[in-house]
Amino acid sequence: MRLFANINRLWIRLTGTTSEFPLEFRIFHSVCIIAIMALAYNVPFNYLIGLPYIALLSLVTLALFSGLYYLSRFRGIVKPTIAVFIVIGNLLFATNFLFNSGTFGPTDILMGLSIFLVLCIVDKKHQIFWIAVNLTIIIAMHITEYYRPAWVPDNYVSRQSRFWDLTSAYVVVVIVLYYTVTYFRRNYDHEKKSASNKADAIAKQNRQIVQQNKELERINSEKNKLMSIIAHDLRSPLSNIQNYLELVTEYELETAERRMVEGDLLKVTRRTIDMLSKLLAWSKAQMDGVNVNLGYVNLRDALYNTIELEKAIALKKRITLVPELDWGIHIVADSDMLQLVIRNLISNAIKFTPAGGRISFKAKQIGAECWLIIRDNGVGMTAEKQAELFSLQAQSTFGTDNEKGVGLGLLLCKEFTELQGGRIWVESALDEGTAFFVSMPAGS
Repeated sequence: MRLFANINRLWIRLTGTTSEFPLEFRIFHSVCIIAIMALAYNVPFNYLIGLPYIALLSLVTLALFSGLYYLSRFRGIVKPTIAVFIVIGNLLFATNFLFNSGTFGPTDILMGLSIFLVLCIVDKKHQIFWIAVNLTIIIAMHITEYYRPAWVPDNYVSRQSRFWDLTSAYVVVVIVLYYTVTYFRRNYDHEKKSASNKADAIAKQNRQIVQQNKELERINSEKNKLMSIIAHDLRSPLSNIQNYLELVTEYELETAERRMVEGDLLKVTRRTIDMLSKLLAWSKAQMDGVNVNLGYVNLRDALYNTIELEKAIALKKRITLVPELDWGIHIVADSDMLQLVIRNLISNAIKFTPAGGRISFKAKQIGAECWLIIRDNGVGMTAEKQAELFSLQAQSTFGTDNEKGVGLGLLLCKEFTELQGGRIWVESALDEGTAFFVSMPAGS
């Protein structure tokens, strides 16, 4: 195997690489090398079988072909060299026909081989011309021999010498045909494989481009949604704040009225800050990515203060928030992310639960998972609303006390839950309340 590999590398060096020459030129260099080797064999062979003039002719042609090969392979003068090579080859065969017994010798076989090789190396537009030249020479030589047989004498010194000359010529023709066809087939297979690989690469690239386009469309959609949120959802509460401040500044209000205005102003400010916080958290997650620090988290350590704060908020709306869970449960989570998810879900429940309602927060271990369940008896939602709940397609709506959201809270909950290796889903029916489920890996 190593011997064949070395021979193949040597042959590539002698004929040129694919980056240096096209296939036709490399075949020409191969033909030159084979012709040089054949002529180097014919010089002593013809001399030994009693054909000294043919041996001398072969020697001269050997020198000419060697020079042409050098000019083409190493000097880059290819096309003119091919033309000269073909002309010299035809002159050689015509001379060989006259001095090597005409139709009794091997010239006809060699001329057939020569036109095959010529068709392999010349431009397609020149093939008809060289076929005409080949046929003209053969027909002219045959007519000459027929009408002037004395001009084409039988130069074989014996029947044995003719036998060996014809046999060796046929062997040379078969070898050259085999090599040429094999060379074509190998290059064809290589080009076919290369074309297939390129097609696969292009198809893969196209799939990547399609995927990138889809991702760009998604990003562009998110950007448009984000701009819409900024333009619409934030302008309204800021305008309300401005209106409250102008009212306080321009009019002398009684103490009760001032307190009412200040209370409303405080509510609007808090909601605006909450909306900005969610907006900034989502924007940061989209642009910079989020670092997730997973570890064993105790529910009391992670959520107790959050639940107590949400209890106070719910109480102002006369809503009862009841935690019904074992505070000693451990889960695998990022404590800060978990707090954000649960806080958003409870705030969402408070928003859509009317005064006098009830919200429960439960935790239970199911196999290798811990389910955190926030259930309310609020307004609920339709199946259509649930389908788009955790996406940018979700439209922000007013709560039971006209609370305005930014439309990003549940999307943040989904993204942060999945980043921690958890799942989130919802069960709801219109006017019957809603339950959000957050499943996290249970701790050992």
